[in-house]
Amino acid sequence: MWKLKESAEGASRSENAVKLKEKLEGCRDIVPGILHLEVGLAAPGLESTYDVVLVSDFTGKAALDAYQVHPTHQALKTFVGAVRESRECVDYEV
Repeated sequence: MWKLKESAEGASRSENAVKLKEKLEGCRDIVPGILHLEVGLAAPGLESTYDVVLVSDFTGKAALDAYQVHPTHQALKTFVGAVRESRECVDYEV
């Protein structure tokens, strides 16, 4: 989950949330082993502590590791670093 800055990269929080959603969804098929990738934006008018959430499932750690180092994901991380105020993450195995 990411909480975004009020403004960054010449755009507002809500504009950057939409951009981040598009960029994350663009990662859906970048490596084999991504079973599910869903991106949600905080609903306007509802109380939220974070702006964007990513829920993704992988076939295993190897697929997650491949995703983490893929150039498309690396480029996304640069954008996220510029627009995020904070981040929370939980990786777990089922």
